[in-house]
Amino acid sequence: MRWTLGRVCSLASWALLQAGCAHSGAGFRSPTTSGIRADANQGEGDFAFAKNATAPNIAADQVGLATWYGSAFAGKKTASGERFDPSLYTAAHRRLPFGTWVEVRRPDTGRTVRVRINDRGPWGDSRRIIDLSRKAAQDLDLVRGGVSRVELRVVRGP
Repeated sequence: MRWTLGRVCSLASWALLQAGCAHSGAGFRSPTTSGIRADANQGEGDFAFAKNATAPNIAADQVGLATWYGSAFAGKKTASGERFDPSLYTAAHRRLPFGTWVEVRRPDTGRTVRVRINDRGPWGDSRRIIDLSRKAAQDLDLVRGGVSRVELRVVRGP
């Protein structure tokens, strides 16, 4: 078989995709079964789990960008099956279990809000770690700018 540049690139892309999929979500457990903490050697956007943790809310941090979604999705079903209501304190996260309560903090203003995970996302940009309802975005003063750097801390599991 003749190895063209296109075949090599395709094979390399497939291998990178497989390596990324093999790692994402591996070992992810519910916050109710273990404590969660941020690990210094973890990349931004990764959660690490504390071994032998006694409480589910051990300082768990995830740092990245927050965005929001509102009226266009009102009444549509979320990934959890419930209807989206932009006036509630809810959010979308890629991996946290539905029903998990998360404290979202803007380090530049000190504003915080607690939201319940009921949807999946955000998709596209790996720096984006959470999509907030309009109500939560308003409390964080995020609506006008549309995106802001935030810190997440799991407060209570599902």
